[in-house]
Amino acid sequence: MNNPRINVTPLIDVLLVLLIIFMVVSPIKPSSFKTKIPSEPDSDPRVVVNPETLIVMIDGQSVLGINRETGFGTVDEPQKMVDRLKNVFDQRRINSGPGQSVTTAVFIKAPRGLDYGSVAKVVDAVKSTGADPIALQIDDLN
Repeated sequence: MNNPRINVTPLIDVLLVLLIIFMVVSPIKPSSFKTKIPSEPDSDPRVVVNPETLIVMIDGQSVLGINRETGFGTVDEPQKMVDRLKNVFDQRRINSGPGQSVTTAVFIKAPRGLDYGSVAKVVDAVKSTGADPIALQIDDLN
């Protein structure tokens, strides 16, 4: 009796075709992700700061502040900051006329040494207030 044998020739053909496909496709996929970070603008004395600008600041001890006020909770407990931002947005909606848009833009300013997770928690908390757009400032806190 003859022992049964597996014909591996078709399997090798399929393997070679897959190898050729992967060799052709691999140079096409991006190997790096390049970003452009804006340079720091020149100080222009004519620049006027919008009085409705809201900046949520995170200090080195993870304490939150809004504009120049501090004491709005911490990164892990941002409820005071959330309540304050909702209150500001509600007041703006009440004071705006019908058909007028309400400014809900918020900037988040954090020191460079702060971990990414802490900043992400603050972004999520600010997003829950209805803020749109949310931007990050890249300059250092002194």
